[in-house]
Amino acid sequence: MFKRVMVIAFVLMGLNNANAQLLNSFVHQGELGLSLGAAHYFGDLNPNSAINRPKMAAGAFFQKQLSNYIGIRLSGDFSMLGYADKYSSNPVQVARNLSFNDNIWELSVSGIFNFFEFRPGFEGYEFTPYLGLGVGVFSYDPYAYLNGVKYYLRPLGTEGQGSPLYPNLHPYGPVAMSVPFTVGMKYALNEQMNVFAEVTYRFTSTDYIDDVSGNYAPDAFPTLPDGSPSPAFLLQDRSYELGPSVGIKGRQRGNGPQKDAFASFKIGISFSLQSYHCPPTPGK
Repeated sequence: MFKRVMVIAFVLMGLNNANAQLLNSFVHQGELGLSLGAAHYFGDLNPNSAINRPKMAAGAFFQKQLSNYIGIRLSGDFSMLGYADKYSSNPVQVARNLSFNDNIWELSVSGIFNFFEFRPGFEGYEFTPYLGLGVGVFSYDPYAYLNGVKYYLRPLGTEGQGSPLYPNLHPYGPVAMSVPFTVGMKYALNEQMNVFAEVTYRFTSTDYIDDVSGNYAPDAFPTLPDGSPSPAFLLQDRSYELGPSVGIKGRQRGNGPQKDAFASFKIGISFSLQSYHCPPTPGK
């Protein structure tokens, strides 16, 4: 009986030693991931950060692990954004009656920190929450519909940008900076495939994702040759659709000092990139 117990003990010790050597030889090099979810806008048309009009978001990334806890991620993301004053509970904002849609294409680089050691395929190492912080650039081009026709708003200069009457107002550019902050968690289904869920909030350098920032400038839009108002004039102040116009020259149209932001919630799968190296020889 004693011999059997000793044999079993030696076998278990050998298995534990083999597992420990295999774990020490495993190197998690990184991941390739795809994700799908929803995005939401926060800004002049949604100043109270309501989450009631989500739109589609998708992304892909490559992540290089520098250690078991630290990684660098290169991400490409697409976010559909949109909002309208009619969704507000503020009667002043409802009377303003502005709206927009925007398609955001973003490229970013982030540092990723795993809270736990993550080694796909090894029991006890298959789950970790993580944080990410980075910097990115994104393209944006807000648009709206008037009588069923789609108009891009940036070229129209809806706040007088580019008009000789407002020489200090210049059209905003098509590209801006972002600072993405990510909170997520991931779980390894096996040695090769993981699932994850994450929320990313993006601070931005622009207040024109929604084309709203400054003051009304109705005098910047001359009438058409036939005497009718131009599409730019009709889009810069749409309060006339609900009642008396509120777009008086110089009156506040948006909140310029506060930049726009947007966030996304996505779930996805990632594929582990890994390698093995020979563990160090005991005593060396």
